[in-house]
This record gives sequence, structure tokens and C-alpha cells, in this order.
Amino acid sequence: MVMYRDFSQRKARKLGLVGFVKNETDGSVTVVAEGTKERLDMYLAYLHKGSILSRVENVQMEWKEGTNEFTDFKIHY
Repeated sequence: MVMYRDFSQRKARKLGLVGFVKNETDGSVTVVAEGTKERLDMYLAYLHKGSILSRVENVQMEWKEGTNEFTDFKIHY
């Protein structure tokens, strides 16, 4: 997915979310985000749409309790 990590980071920071995004070896992308339910719902809508250059085929999500281990939203390489 072209520019998806950058897109994910920009949208997360805009919404005040913390966590990370990273590419997986199989071509998928993993996103871990923490914030309010309202902002996470908004973020999820962005992730379904993706960047103008990306093609989102599927989004799987799992809700968990926050860990408070993140202070920013980063791209993991």
C-alpha cells in the first residue's frame, strides 16, 4: 500500500492518537492506536479509505484495553 504508513501516521497525529504503524512481510500493514473511542472510530474510517495512492482491500480490527506505553504515533521500519 503506497504511502499508507505515512497517511496512517498523519491521520493519527491529527486526531491526537498514539501508537504505531508498520509494514508486515506479507504486504499487510499493522496499526496499533490508543485514544478515545470517538477518535478511534474516526481513525478507523480513515483507515478503511486509505491514502489517495493506496488500495485498501480489508481492515481487521480488535479492541483491547490501552496500555499507556505510547507517547506519540510512530512509523516502525
